Amino acid sequence: MSNKDAFAERERALEDEYFRRRERELIEKMRRRAALEAERQQMADIAGTADQEVLQELQELGYTHETVVLLHLLPLVQVAWAEWGVSARERQLILDVAKLRGVEPGGAAYEQLIQWLEHRPTEEFAEKTLRLISAMLQALPPEKGDSAKRDLVAYCTRVAEVSGGMLGFANNVSKDERAMLEHIAAELERDNKAAAQQILNT
Repeated sequence: MSNKDAFAERERALEDEYFRRRERELIEKMRRRAALEAERQQMADIAGTADQEVLQELQELGYTHETVVLLHLLPLVQVAWAEWGVSARERQLILDVAKLRGVEPGGAAYEQLIQWLEHRPTEEFAEKTLRLISAMLQALPPEKGDSAKRDLVAYCTRVAEVSGGMLGFANNVSKDERAMLEHIAAELERDNKAAAQQILNT
């Protein structure tokens, strides 16, 4: 075989390898996309939203079909972290609420919740989650959305109250906890300050 033929054969082999590699990459990309879409559909069923932008943002934040059940618990965690840290009573209340939502020890959601209770979620993560919750609730029929907002703020308020503030008395909500409650209510009613105040006072 001449040097020219050997060179041409090697060139063909390199081209074949390049196209095989590109084909493998394309197949893998399609598999990942299909897996993400399947995961997104599972999340949609659990989260109760078909908004693809919201679902994609939830995925980008790290939520999965196993942990998206925690979505409405994060504001409670935010309130618990408003002061120096999560107290034992705050932790237990949040775990009790989580249990009502089907979050049981041993599952991915439970483990994620424990992480949040032991290590404060970043402000960016918490704020993006809160904005997505707001978007999802705004998309509900008004009566259902308003009820869900009131319930969420009520649970958040209960977390603030159960800590007993600095003196350990019931219903003694600290300044930091009050500020967090007001922030959460304002975020849920971004374009309606009066409504935000109303759900705080409900």
